[in-house]
Amino acid sequence: MFLTISTTGNPERPATDLGFLLHKHPDRAQAFSTSHGVAHVFYPEASAERCTAALLLEVDPVALVRRSKGKGRGGAPDAALAQYVNDRPYAASSLLSVAMSTVFKSALNGVCRALPERAQEPLPLRIEVPALPARGGAELVRRIFGPLGWTGVEAVAVPLDERFPEWGDSRYVRLVLEGELRLADALRQLYVLLPVLDDAKHYWVAPDEVDKLLRAGEGWLAGHPEQKLITSRYLSRRWGLTRQAAQRLELVRLAESDDLDVDSVDNAVDETTDTEERPVPLAEQRRAAILAALRAAGAHRVLDLGCGQGQLVQALLKDAAFTEVVGVDVSMRALTIAARRLKLDRMGELQARRVTLQQGSLTYTDKRLKGYDAAVLSEVVEHLDLPRLPALEYAVFGAARPRTVVVTTPNVEYNVRWETLPAGHVRHGDHRFEWARAEFRDWAREVADRHGYGVEFLPVGPDDPEVGPPTQMAVFTKTAADNTAHRTEKDNTAHRTEKDDAAHPTEKKGEAA
Repeated sequence: MFLTISTTGNPERPATDLGFLLHKHPDRAQAFSTSHGVAHVFYPEASAERCTAALLLEVDPVALVRRSKGKGRGGAPDAALAQYVNDRPYAASSLLSVAMSTVFKSALNGVCRALPERAQEPLPLRIEVPALPARGGAELVRRIFGPLGWTGVEAVAVPLDERFPEWGDSRYVRLVLEGELRLADALRQLYVLLPVLDDAKHYWVAPDEVDKLLRAGEGWLAGHPEQKLITSRYLSRRWGLTRQAAQRLELVRLAESDDLDVDSVDNAVDETTDTEERPVPLAEQRRAAILAALRAAGAHRVLDLGCGQGQLVQALLKDAAFTEVVGVDVSMRALTIAARRLKLDRMGELQARRVTLQQGSLTYTDKRLKGYDAAVLSEVVEHLDLPRLPALEYAVFGAARPRTVVVTTPNVEYNVRWETLPAGHVRHGDHRFEWARAEFRDWAREVADRHGYGVEFLPVGPDDPEVGPPTQMAVFTKTAADNTAHRTEKDNTAHRTEKDDAAHPTEKKGEAA
């Protein structure tokens, strides 16, 4: 990838001042390591009358493939679809944009200790990009750069093959920009607009990209006629981030139109006097109650049985007291979503050692689940058919036997308080049943008695004096290390059921919601 920046001058204000502004000496060729290759900076010409700085990014194709592999939505589409034959090493893209931010960081920020006044002045600039992917063609390039103060915007389409003009033009253009701008402004525009015109990024677009966009777009993006397109493409069409950026840019536009600070415009809410309490979602209250129970039990190694999409696993990992967290679910799709939520592919090594996601059925014994301090069955039991509960009971309390087991399930009596829930309906279409408080307590006490556990019941959510809390929770605590004396004929029956199910598996969807 190749980019040149040229300027002109005279003996009083020599063009070689460009070297001071870029913080790169014209007499030396320099190389800088990047995550995908090596960036070279050199000066093809350097005199008082004319000076040209060139940035050449030498992309390492192997590093590009390795770092893009497995990125899913975060990887550049071209790299994902064609790992070994693609235009990434040759055409200006987000790779060059990131290299610019690394090599010309001070210039992007408008900082030059040697010539501070010069850094704030417009320079006669000529910027050339020989191969720029432009999804939208030369016309889009002119629409994007035209309103930014350039007196000349030349975007010439590159033919597919000069020998065969009938084949037409490629999606690449040769870009030449000419005009008098501050160097920092020109570099910021390129930093944002190179990946915008390419309409692809080689890395995952995280929420902090909104801040990067607003910093680089300060002074020109808020009033740009193509602001919506630029914002959407830069943020890889992530709707939530695009909306957030648009709202913040509108505040900037309003502030600039009235010559005010952004903070003085965005003052409709005084946070110091806003005392209105927003209701905490029941799911958050449930996770908080589970975490409190696990901390009280002194648990460090925790199983989340029926982990679903990983919300509880994520909450457990935020507390350093939980040194090992294992999420188990029968659904591979749920585990895939959980891995994406936890960002396992970008997680640090130390954090990654604390978490494991594995597929497994909760109605079959699994030797991998033995030896843990605690297990959680959060909103799981109601997804099983009642005849299969004994198998789950034996797999958890009889075989795995953690020191503490936390079980939460809906309280059907509270359903009358949900205005949008029709009478006689369960809260979720996959619920096989929902217990009243007495039914849940009878089941929990029988389980505890059979397997040598004590049990305590706690409310989750507002405890209505008439119908109780929306969620009921039981905390089982093992009273003996190996209490086989408590195993009754019912337990043996459960064990036989588990064996029969192993011989004739008929597992149903929703066993681990």
